Amino acid sequence: MTDVILEELSLPAGGGGFYLPRLALGVFLNHQPTHRLAVGSDRPSHRPLTRHQGWVLPAGSEGICEYDERLDAVTIAFEERLLAEVGLERPDLIAPTTGSFDPLTLQLILGAETFLAAGTLYRETMSRALAAQLVQSIAPERPAAATIEDRRLKRVIAHIEDNLAEDLSLKDLAGIAAMSPYHFARAFRAATGASPLQYVIGARIDRARVLLKTTRLPVSQIAFRTGYGDPDRFGRHFRKRVGATPGAFRRG
Repeated sequence: MTDVILEELSLPAGGGGFYLPRLALGVFLNHQPTHRLAVGSDRPSHRPLTRHQGWVLPAGSEGICEYDERLDAVTIAFEERLLAEVGLERPDLIAPTTGSFDPLTLQLILGAETFLAAGTLYRETMSRALAAQLVQSIAPERPAAATIEDRRLKRVIAHIEDNLAEDLSLKDLAGIAAMSPYHFARAFRAATGASPLQYVIGARIDRARVLLKTTRLPVSQIAFRTGYGDPDRFGRHFRKRVGATPGAFRRG
């Protein structure tokens, strides 16, 4: 089950009642100058919103949303367990808000469709980044960063090195460290200077460099052995890290 639930909306003018079992946000993709909203009542008030503005509503919200223009929007709902990881234990107690999002939150929201369709580690990393950024904007008090002991860090790194060809999961790596995924990601970065995602990419490229120089395996096979089902994506990551394509690196 995913911790972040994305829905794209394209609705005719109108609106009606709603109920949100989870904390959710919405971003309008077109101007809504006549938008009206009621939360916890049956009397909507005028809340004009422009493109890329929207709303954040607590878990359990019910009310009425009305609009006189066709509505194009993206909505995202968050599971409670993910919000708890990033410091929001009671998503039903936040205040409803409408208006603008900070630039980073908006960027993550608009990129959600892409990262939710990506590999497990990238999807989990970016889902937590979005949840943490949202919580920071609505509840600025953040929990102190956890630390990771050397022995647990070594177990995680050994697991990464032994499983570079697999679809590594942030949850699995955090489980090896006996930490929540959110606190593990922060502690791992503090200990290594890189996020788990970036560390895994670096380890995969390092392994690929060795295979390119010491074997005659095709580049596509090396990509597969280092966790890349898509050779083009492997090539982009390799060139970004090494400064040359895999083929040029092998010949050099």
